[in-house]
Amino acid sequence: MRIMPGIRRSLLTRLSIWRILVMLSLVLLLAVLFRLQVLQADLYVNLAARNRLRLVRMAPARGRVLDANGTVLATNVQTFDLMVYPLDLRNRETAAEVSRFLKARGIPLDEGLMLARVTKEYTVPYRAVTLLPNLTLAQLSSLVSAPDFPGQLIPVPVWRRVYPAGPLVAHVMGYVGEVTREELQRYAPGDYRGGDFVGKGGIEEYYEGLLRGTPGEEALEVDARGRKVKRVAYLEPQRGEDLQLALDLGAQRLASELMAGRAGAVFAMDVHNGDVKVLFSSPGFDANPLAWGISGREWDELVRDPLRPMLNRVIAGTYPPASTFKVVPAFAALAENAVTRSTTFTCTGGMRVGNRLFRCWKREGGHGPVNVVTGLRDSCDVFFYQAGLRVGIDKLVKWASAFGVGEPTGIDLPGEARGNVAGPAWKLERFREKWYPGDTANYSIGQGFLLLTPIQLARIYAAIANGGYLVTPRLLEGAEEGVSARLPEKPLPIVRQGVEEAVLRGTGRRAGEYGVSVAGKTGTAQNPHGDDHAWFVGYAPVENPRYVAVALVEAGLHGSSAAGPVVGELLGTSVNLTDKKCATEGNDDRQERQGYTGIERGG
Repeated sequence: MRIMPGIRRSLLTRLSIWRILVMLSLVLLLAVLFRLQVLQADLYVNLAARNRLRLVRMAPARGRVLDANGTVLATNVQTFDLMVYPLDLRNRETAAEVSRFLKARGIPLDEGLMLARVTKEYTVPYRAVTLLPNLTLAQLSSLVSAPDFPGQLIPVPVWRRVYPAGPLVAHVMGYVGEVTREELQRYAPGDYRGGDFVGKGGIEEYYEGLLRGTPGEEALEVDARGRKVKRVAYLEPQRGEDLQLALDLGAQRLASELMAGRAGAVFAMDVHNGDVKVLFSSPGFDANPLAWGISGREWDELVRDPLRPMLNRVIAGTYPPASTFKVVPAFAALAENAVTRSTTFTCTGGMRVGNRLFRCWKREGGHGPVNVVTGLRDSCDVFFYQAGLRVGIDKLVKWASAFGVGEPTGIDLPGEARGNVAGPAWKLERFREKWYPGDTANYSIGQGFLLLTPIQLARIYAAIANGGYLVTPRLLEGAEEGVSARLPEKPLPIVRQGVEEAVLRGTGRRAGEYGVSVAGKTGTAQNPHGDDHAWFVGYAPVENPRYVAVALVEAGLHGSSAAGPVVGELLGTSVNLTDKKCATEGNDDRQERQGYTGIERGG
């Protein structure tokens, strides 16, 4: 569904206002920093030299992340840190006093461990560092109210990240974690300090600059005993920007239910503007413990899990696309005039290429006479062996590249894989071997060296559905639409007819049982580690395509039975809900135009 001009203008206006506000905030921040760090630099240096300066850094609340309906996907809760100045812990008596106080209240923090924590975040001796993180208000009150509470401990309110939807959106959101030494070097000098939290993966990392906000800081002058004399300067922390995604949490939840107990990926987006409605990778993980801190042992268990829950299979999992790829050689053969709508090959169950017998999946008797439409409908391998050999590998690679194979889609997430478009040059470089006709035959049915991500495959079918536009998937609602290429229109009606027939009368019938007309293709991909992977990718409704969806079930055996129903139910639900929403909005619009008040007019 295309965005209405009025809504588009509203979104662009909002984005412009956001940009202006961000620029004004930056100007204000720079002015304050100039005053603190340049105009008052001598004061800071003088106080620091006399051990009279104390700095407390205050983290801002990160911006919230919402789904398309306003459901909160990421927010913050307030906790408290107990901070301390490295200068104060240089005194052994002070360090021992703090340690005794904490031990007496069940916090086993000896002087050595205390020093290790302080050293980890140390920058300058007068800048406060975290000693005890994530205290509740009750815990803090219990400590602070004690008569022997050490004056060297400073309670500071902090914000911690929470993800109400948990594993459901883990691969979309990513998580936040303490900044590493490598990350400190990557970001601009002064932007982050030890102990700060940054986005790691997902939306949290990609939009870190918007979500983070601006830290605040309080500068204090203290006396010789560390007691506050006066506030030298104060910079209020600035909250990060809220972001609304195109993602639909309800559809995301449905995808998770359909994939329960299975490894794989589900992805769905608007075929016209690339708005991502579903991005689900299974198995997932719970980002909440990661945001609050887990042990090294727990982290190792997570990253070494053989099921790879941290892998976002939608954008970073690469697989042979199998028969779902057949739309590309079909398009290439038509575009290069290697075949026409009426070109027919006879499938007897297999054919010889060189000295090898390449079989069709229907070995007994084959499919008989097959053209490009029935070839797609029945997923006849022999037809595509013949068509691919006629086109030749160089032109197959050319058209695969035109569909975006071998390149990231450009979705607003980090860590997207390129996949592998393969071809003679790649094989020669990788294996020091030439390309054989058998390699071309395998390529033509989506096997061999060819590797795609689920999101790349969805993008291919979106282009078939929308008239040849290669759109850029986007999670942020209202983000600029991107179209990287326009494909020739001439082959598209024939390819569309083939994938429509595949659901009506062919291998993809199971996907068409959910109350909406679907066009799409099954795929069963070879898996060197076990049972075959199952694919289905399709779009709906056929008469006016709005959404494309793809499902990959690892070791699912058959695309028709394992993946087809997932896509069919997801598309059926999404299209029907959109129809109801549009009908409601349209009725509301008509009522408004007619001056409807909710009161019946009398005669």
